[in-house]
Amino acid sequence: MKTINKISFNDIESIPQLVKDFLNQKIEGFENNTFSLDHFRQQIHLKKDSFSSEKRETLSGVLESQLSDFTLSSKQRENLDHLKLPNTFTITTGHQLNLFSGPVFFVYKILQTIKTCTYLKEKFPDFNFVPIYWMASEDHDFAEINHFKTENNYYETNEKSGGPVGRIEISDTYFISEFEKEFKDSIFGTELILMMKEAYKSGNTLTKAIKILVNRLFSEFGLLILDGDSKELKSQMKEIFKDELLHFSLQKNSKNKVDLLTEKYGKVQVNPREINLFYLSETRDRIEFNGQKYIIVDKTIQFTEEEILNELENHPERFSPNALMRPVYQENVLPNLAYIGGNAEIMYWLELKDYFSKISISFPILIPRNSMLFLKEKTVGKIEKLDLKIEDFFQNFTVLTNQKILKDNPILQLLEEKEESLISNFSALRTSAETTEKSFGNMVKAEEVRQLKSFKRMKKRLLHAEKIKQNELLERLENLFLDVHPAKTWQERVYNFSVFFSDYGYSWLENCLEEMVVQDSKLIIVAI
Repeated sequence: MKTINKISFNDIESIPQLVKDFLNQKIEGFENNTFSLDHFRQQIHLKKDSFSSEKRETLSGVLESQLSDFTLSSKQRENLDHLKLPNTFTITTGHQLNLFSGPVFFVYKILQTIKTCTYLKEKFPDFNFVPIYWMASEDHDFAEINHFKTENNYYETNEKSGGPVGRIEISDTYFISEFEKEFKDSIFGTELILMMKEAYKSGNTLTKAIKILVNRLFSEFGLLILDGDSKELKSQMKEIFKDELLHFSLQKNSKNKVDLLTEKYGKVQVNPREINLFYLSETRDRIEFNGQKYIIVDKTIQFTEEEILNELENHPERFSPNALMRPVYQENVLPNLAYIGGNAEIMYWLELKDYFSKISISFPILIPRNSMLFLKEKTVGKIEKLDLKIEDFFQNFTVLTNQKILKDNPILQLLEEKEESLISNFSALRTSAETTEKSFGNMVKAEEVRQLKSFKRMKKRLLHAEKIKQNELLERLENLFLDVHPAKTWQERVYNFSVFFSDYGYSWLENCLEEMVVQDSKLIIVAI
């Protein structure tokens, strides 16, 4: 494996402008929430002063309980012990419970979280930094997470859903036998198959399955896995949830940021609701207020104000944060300094800054996660043979293809020469036309537009003709694009980690960790 390029997000066309502006400190109010040692130093002092020893004890107890079924590595054990100390902080990433981890960027997120902790320990040796994977176990959209894809196959499981996905018990394991057929002859295929069979054993919940898998992959790195579906942790959210139910505080206090981001970037990632909480019964359903009562949507359950506050007091575990309230929950129960997430996650975190201030929780440093791309040496060779660079595949590839098809085309050169001549002639004619009656000048301008449109049509028809003539080149370019972007999107959003682990095993994880950049957000391209 050889790293051949690391491309800054600023140089990639498809990275949202909002993310680029955030990274470049161009969004007012977020200058101190980007990656820098000074910002981490500030966050350490903010969190040290605000995160109580009682919260540390609760967090340690919950983690001990949730991980009690696992044999922990010495590094995990050390991190658990450190969490009780006032000089210990967390770096967190979070993700859904996708089948067998889903797309491979899940792995990259966690590895960057681990490496960031190592980096911070080197820079701040008097403090400890613990990597946390926050499980989105309460999400209820099972269809989003019940599948994964390899180079050759699509795998899916079907279970009864509607409530928190983490509580779903596994019964449909047909995908395991199909997976075994694909990977049984791979170098590390047996290890992958055993991981899958252990994690997705009938009767295991999806929460347990992902814990088993993630622990197998990352225990030696000291990663701790936290499930937010916890009465003890939610008990720390009672006042915040109460305020949300009574005063709709998140929506009110995020309005200015939402309006600012909408005005500048067209829309926000997630629009806040009046009440940003779900109610958990056998399903997970939104809570709405109709002016008199609190209604559980799609249920016959209703509460008066007094009843719902009693329910919250006695059963906080029945209240579940939505995508916007989850960051608040996380930052309230963790001594957290930074969150590492994808572009979409970063974009909705930005909506919450004022709300964090209102409820007196320090807003973390936000780190757009690194992306990785693994290309076969053969593919890299084909790209170079066509006199292209890999970064070309992350710009407007249609424009690039058209340029390649028409490169050094004599007809195009002739058309452009004649077009330039036409523009020059009409420029002179317009100057003369200005000396006569206005309608004549307008006619000259209109004729210029008409004739230039003809040149545009001719160039378009020329491109069409050359694509037919150079069909072989066009096909090679399109196939190369699909080698880089399977299913016409980034590789990391399509393939499961098994595609790479099957050939390289744990050394692939080590290589990803080694090449991972923590100070900047980059696309890391590796030849294999």
